[in-house]
Amino acid sequence: MNKYENLIKLAEELGAKAFPDEPMKNHTTFKIGGNAALYLEVMNTKQLCELVKYFNKNKIDYIILGKGSNVVVNDTGLDKVVIRLCGDFCSVSMLDSTTLHCGAGLSLAGLCKEAENKKLSGLEFAWGIPGSVGGAVFMNAGAYGGEMKDVIYCVNHIDNHGRLGTIKAADLKLGYRHSVYKENGFTIIGATVRLKPDNPLAIRERMDDFMGRRKDKQPLEFPSAGSVFRRPEGNYAGALIEKCGLKGKSVGGAQVSPKHAGFIVNTGNATAEDVKNLIALIQTTVKKETGYDLQREIIFLD
Repeated sequence: MNKYENLIKLAEELGAKAFPDEPMKNHTTFKIGGNAALYLEVMNTKQLCELVKYFNKNKIDYIILGKGSNVVVNDTGLDKVVIRLCGDFCSVSMLDSTTLHCGAGLSLAGLCKEAENKKLSGLEFAWGIPGSVGGAVFMNAGAYGGEMKDVIYCVNHIDNHGRLGTIKAADLKLGYRHSVYKENGFTIIGATVRLKPDNPLAIRERMDDFMGRRKDKQPLEFPSAGSVFRRPEGNYAGALIEKCGLKGKSVGGAQVSPKHAGFIVNTGNATAEDVKNLIALIQTTVKKETGYDLQREIIFLD
């Protein structure tokens, strides 16, 4: 019997959707990677709590994927369960005149648009960042001087025993591309943000400005996983990579973007191994020529 057979039955009984042997290239922005043993679309908190309990009781590995915008999936696939939060997890509601609560599966763009519709400012920096709210909280996503920590009031989660919990902003340990959820392994299911009223025209102007900068400087026309490396202290990864003459460098179908050296793009037939080898080449070269140790921001899923 397939070890996931009973899990598939449970998921379907709960109302979740199960997809065995699902190609992960269809669910990541890099458009590469092998198949997941089982891919689940979970619609609500009750389903997720029951599934997490089952995973832990039966020692089954699982991950929450989000929008797949910051990951590289192994070419040989994943012998684990991959979960996408759908349904209720993609909702957003207004708690008071300046406070929004949203599910972790909601796209960050969707949250930004909702804030704009409510004439609330504070999330303009996130307009154009790919990924989900849960992923943005998990890594404290940021750009153009803004970060999620600037707007988060609290975060809801399910712990490793399937129990619901909440962590207030002061205890989230939000730092550069870091949150407490990188330490505790809990599953983020929602977040509450507090914003400020503003003129909708001013909000739209800032959103358009940030989106224009992204289009001008980032290789949005190719599949990628965003910025590959964390920002090294006192410098910029892209500048160091370009200084080392690696702009445009390719390994197989993976290429250091000629437009922005901080990005690696899939030129059409890249494999995860191509990406890993190119990252290793960049790190070795930059260390040798500049002394900087570049640390990955993107996550390898094996």
